[in-house]
Amino acid sequence: MLKEKQLEASVESLTSRVSHVKSALHSFIYKLENEYERLTWPSVLDNFALLSGQLNTINKLLKNEKMPSFRNQVIIPLLLSPDRDDELAKLTEQRVSVFSHEIVPDYLRTKPDPEVEEQEKQLSTEAARIGPELAQKQIQALNKLCSNLLEKLNNPRDDRDTESAALRQNKQSFNPADTNALVSAVAFGKGLSKCRPPGPVAPGHPGQVTMNTGTTAQAAMGGGVVPQQQGQPGKIPSTIKTNIKSASASMHPYNR
Repeated sequence: MLKEKQLEASVESLTSRVSHVKSALHSFIYKLENEYERLTWPSVLDNFALLSGQLNTINKLLKNEKMPSFRNQVIIPLLLSPDRDDELAKLTEQRVSVFSHEIVPDYLRTKPDPEVEEQEKQLSTEAARIGPELAQKQIQALNKLCSNLLEKLNNPRDDRDTESAALRQNKQSFNPADTNALVSAVAFGKGLSKCRPPGPVAPGHPGQVTMNTGTTAQAAMGGGVVPQQQGQPGKIPSTIKTNIKSASASMHPYNR
């Protein structure tokens, strides 16, 4: 009877300690997920130190002489059911709602998974192969890498912006040869192909037809006023009429 009361008191004490660890973990995870922008490295170290201290307290409590040996206590599931158990869900804060054959091996396991145990053995074997000198070299290389990374992270943002601006200014964003070729083509027509449109072209300068009277095609087609000859007011000489007809025929789009 005394052993049972002592066991119950020990279980209650352990439950209280574990609840503290759970609360600290919940608070730390909340900070990581929601306050990561304001979270500093010293604050992270403080949270780790708190969790480490609580776990050490539980270990000391388990090693206490007055604490009964839980290794001798065996937990046996008395009832397994695939149906939902509301009381179990309430006790486990909605984490476990069914106590079935599928989840019992995971929740009542006292050893790691076989795969995890195998990985631990491999890591232990590799750690034993590494000598003290090689381990010290790897530690120094890792410390140097971490120091360089911290130095870059601690540099002010203005310095990084200045370096980025300098790199952008020094980087050439155009080809001088292409620029010179484009300017020469626009200004002097250098490199442009000389091609003529298909079909016959009117004699003389394109867009202007010279007539015997010295007037242009624009004047003959109504673009200017034709001077009247003396003695015949209001009449156009026959030579000018002939030249106007020939110029109009040559300028017509169907005759080009």
